[in-house]
Amino acid sequence: MTPKDPGEREHRLRRLHAENYPDLLRFVERRVPPSEAEDVVSTVFLTAWRRLDDVPDDARPWLFAVARRTMANQSRSWLRRRALDVRLNSIDPTETPDGAAGTAARVDLVRAFRSLSVADREVLALIAFDGLTTEQAATILGCRRTTFAMRLTRARQRLRDALAETPVKDHV
Repeated sequence: MTPKDPGEREHRLRRLHAENYPDLLRFVERRVPPSEAEDVVSTVFLTAWRRLDDVPDDARPWLFAVARRTMANQSRSWLRRRALDVRLNSIDPTETPDGAAGTAARVDLVRAFRSLSVADREVLALIAFDGLTTEQAATILGCRRTTFAMRLTRARQRLRDALAETPVKDHV
């Protein structure tokens, strides 16, 4: 699948890097401290270079899966405590000029999202934040597409239920 010519191999890796680095870095930054994110992404591309013949044409899910395994391998105890927590704290509510009702709705969404299990947050984040297809997300989690779709449906329902339980406050 991958050319044996070193120049062509280097060109393919550079293209993979250019096409995937920003999304991969965002994916990793939501799951590990910012000081560790670039190291994880560097390890992913080092792995891609070493295994370039194994990288499929649709490399994005493969790279995300390598990133996921790299994060797990680097710090299992940290990962258990913070388990792929999406860094919603970094959202500055003053960035988006909206009324108090919009801010309250966003705070309610953050609260509802955090009330979900780590597994539900991960499934929702792969689709909503990382923009992956169900097939790509299933590849990252190492399950069938139908299994992932079922998990996604259940996670969405639990998020709706958590939002419904959030008290609605009237703002003037």
